[in-house]
Amino acid sequence: MTERKTETPTPEEEHVDPLKETYHENIVGNPLVLKSLEAKDTALLVIDMQYLDAAEGHGVFADVEKSGVHPEDAAYYFGQLKTRVVPNITRLQNAFRSHRMEVIHTRIQSLTKDGRDRSPGHKRLGLLATPGSKEAEFLPEIAPMGDEIVINKTASGVFSTTNLYYVLRNMGINALFVAGVYTNECVSSTVRVACDLGFHVTMIEDCCTTVTPALHTFSVATLKDRYCRVIDTDQALEEVGRYVRDLRKRQIATMVPDDRLYNAVPEGERKEA
Repeated sequence: MTERKTETPTPEEEHVDPLKETYHENIVGNPLVLKSLEAKDTALLVIDMQYLDAAEGHGVFADVEKSGVHPEDAAYYFGQLKTRVVPNITRLQNAFRSHRMEVIHTRIQSLTKDGRDRSPGHKRLGLLATPGSKEAEFLPEIAPMGDEIVINKTASGVFSTTNLYYVLRNMGINALFVAGVYTNECVSSTVRVACDLGFHVTMIEDCCTTVTPALHTFSVATLKDRYCRVIDTDQALEEVGRYVRDLRKRQIATMVPDDRLYNAVPEGERKEA
């Protein structure tokens, strides 16, 4: 019997996704992504931008040597937060708020002072942010404003451990722009489950980071065009500007008088269907 000859694949061949075209058509090219944006059925979900894991000298990084993160990697992480992630999330928050679209925040926070309600994983890792603690506080530059929704969790993914799915469905949200930390942990797990639950998910790549560039790059590559679109802040802002109708010019054809957006329009400027 003739032995079958095998050739070592090229780097390009190693990374060929046989289902890329199918997933691209249904995930990235799905017209409902932008229709949801136009209808303001898209929310900005900001993940774990708090002192516990996103502030130098606090929480996980109170003592870098004990954190398990190499000092060079910690420097990279906080450099990314300072120069890219925080400024870009601020820009996105401003855009969503200016169009009266939902900005939703998640954070790690226990229900109890001793953290007995935490997930087994967080207990093993020693992750604890109690109510009222510094670790539970959001970074001030991108903290919630007004009555923006805050979802507390004690695990990596937010959907499996909170009522976020119920809340989003109550508000008619069917698409998410996702930002936050860490790319390879809480962001990744949230994106995957959100996709499985039927949401149109867009990951804003330069609004996310983690402790090494390799981890970030690999995580984005595994999510992109499978579980979400991946775009940057400039493209996200361009889409919001192009597709989201100005509230004052929007014809209120599907709203009822007690609708939040309906009531936000001055009575003399309302255009009834």
